[in-house]
Amino acid sequence: MRDRVVSEDILSTAAEWRRAGETLALATVVETWGSSPRPAGSMLLVSKSGKLAGSVSGGCIEGAVAQIGQRVMETGAPELHDFGISDERAWEVGLACGGKLKVFVEKLA
Repeated sequence: MRDRVVSEDILSTAAEWRRAGETLALATVVETWGSSPRPAGSMLLVSKSGKLAGSVSGGCIEGAVAQIGQRVMETGAPELHDFGISDERAWEVGLACGGKLKVFVEKLA
């Protein structure tokens, strides 16, 4: 993704990007187990042009969720994904704390 924006108010950012003509997807952490880098309710906004705002995890999971967001914008169909890793492999894949999380990704209309 080209641009990275860190925003505490994802919905305001979404409204701003929509006014600028962007197509958007919103990823939300809906459930966590064990040690998770971000709590339930954390969001990542993805634009068709590659901008990101917020965070659902970090590491490779964030990149995977951004790719899922691109697909969801194309198909219009929401997706629910489970991500998790053993504590032994956690650093290797970008989940420094180990744990598991479930992320719901939807296109914003």
